[in-house]
Amino acid sequence: QVRLVESGGGSVQAGGSLRLSCAYSGYTFRRNCMGWFRQAPGKEREGVAAIYTGGGDTSYADSVKGRFTISQDNAKNTVYLQMNNMKPEDTAMYYCTGVFGGCGDRWYELGRYNDWGQGTQVTVSS
Repeated sequence: QVRLVESGGGSVQAGGSLRLSCAYSGYTFRRNCMGWFRQAPGKEREGVAAIYTGGGDTSYADSVKGRFTISQDNAKNTVYLQMNNMKPEDTAMYYCTGVFGGCGDRWYELGRYNDWGQGTQVTVSS
């Protein structure tokens, strides 16, 4: 059974930083596309970043490029999301997910993912 547990959320002021962690287990395949998605009230869940655990290739939404960095620690089965220069529009519930195989150009499509963590709340004040 796939399990993903997010942590590290909290409240910060604009310009601040947070580091999210996603500890995962239960994946049949070890080379997966692991992704961070977020959902703000009244909005659809959107892709933030993704990383291929088989090689380290990363992808980012245009809105977070240059500010967020996704990384992995294979030994700990953990994916991280370092968020710098945060903006109020980053406020959302952040979820971790994953699927076997590479991320590809359409990594942000929700339909690819079936398993999600419980989410961790991120709030950025102005």
